[in-house]
Amino acid sequence: MDHYVEVTPAEAGLTRDGVIKLHGAEGFEGMRKAGRLAAEILDALVPHVVPGVTTEELDDIVRQMTLRAGAVPATLGYRGYTHSCCTSINHVICHGIPSDKRLKDGDIVNIDVTPMLDGWHGDTSRMFLVGDVPVKAKRLVDVTYECLMLGIEQAKPGNHVGDIGYAIQTHAEKHRYGVVRDFCGHGLGQLFHDAPEIVHVGRPGTGPEQIGRAHV
Repeated sequence: MDHYVEVTPAEAGLTRDGVIKLHGAEGFEGMRKAGRLAAEILDALVPHVVPGVTTEELDDIVRQMTLRAGAVPATLGYRGYTHSCCTSINHVICHGIPSDKRLKDGDIVNIDVTPMLDGWHGDTSRMFLVGDVPVKAKRLVDVTYECLMLGIEQAKPGNHVGDIGYAIQTHAEKHRYGVVRDFCGHGLGQLFHDAPEIVHVGRPGTGPEQIGRAHV
């Protein structure tokens, strides 16, 4: 338990101090609402992610939907960033910047949205296939999704953070893919980026133990 601290919603966003926060029912409800909005935005983008659209146009849609829902894009103004989402095309790993670049038939693009609703953050992304995508790119997307779901399966009380990374790493490498080690997942709540860091490689039984809550 040394890695964790109990917090109230009023305290949850004060500092990023490396300690994993244990949220209560109110915090989880706030995060669920923000996460649900993020998912709805990604769903709404599906018919718009087509050959010829610019990533700036997609960014405008994200901003408008976020604001209409009473939220704000957490990225807007974050460390000087002037956009409402990140758009990472093909070889770009993450944090791609929307621009006047037009998507082409055969592209894959990851769109990362981060609405902040009533003080709580939602942060998620989805990979979109643009037009007729080559088989190799589709396979990469499929295996990546499988890695995601296997990692989620390991996110449960009694497991360790290393179990998540191990599940992702072993499945990717089994299919002869490498895992990016320069970026990681992270906790969130009333802070945009918070502890713990969730790397996509690991050894079973290592790292902080995952703690369950009755209301989750």
